[in-house]
Amino acid sequence: MVERNVKSSSVHEEQWLRSYYFVRAAFSAIWVALAFSIGKQGTASVAVLLVIYPAWDALANFIDMSRSGGTDKNRTQAINIAVSAVTTVAVLLALSIGMPAVLVIFGVWAILSGLLQLATAVRRWKDLGAQWAMILSGAQSALAGAFFIIQSGASTPPAIFKIAGYAAVGAVYFLISAVWLHVRHARSNAA
Repeated sequence: MVERNVKSSSVHEEQWLRSYYFVRAAFSAIWVALAFSIGKQGTASVAVLLVIYPAWDALANFIDMSRSGGTDKNRTQAINIAVSAVTTVAVLLALSIGMPAVLVIFGVWAILSGLLQLATAVRRWKDLGAQWAMILSGAQSALAGAFFIIQSGASTPPAIFKIAGYAAVGAVYFLISAVWLHVRHARSNAA
């Protein structure tokens, strides 16, 4: 009875995670498309996109944390929510300073959130498996953050395009994770 409840809980969490990863991939793909389509236009639309991205990350992590056992079970996500919320405010303030400052803030955020995502994926690997893409994504995010900081003084390509490239890679990782969980689920049902 207990084993069946644990298996049911694991299947439920896997289904949630699969849906969550698909939504994250879709949001990032839409954000990237908008960034590339309006990135050369007015600064107001670029500013809105730059503020939305970390705000969405905070909200998405909050929803996932809430659906996946709350703060006690997901401390790395709780920290990631705070980091993304602070980043949202910092980006909003840095927009008045200039894009190099925004890119540095995105760099610091990518490093911190990447390491926290990596830690979350390692924890989830123990219970759910199929987290290798999220582990790679977290590690690559941290590396990309360092490059953002290094490139903050370069004017080309514009900061929004650098961040859009980063977001596009993140979308791919979320999509791979969702598909991988879907395939894993299909295999276990067939067995």
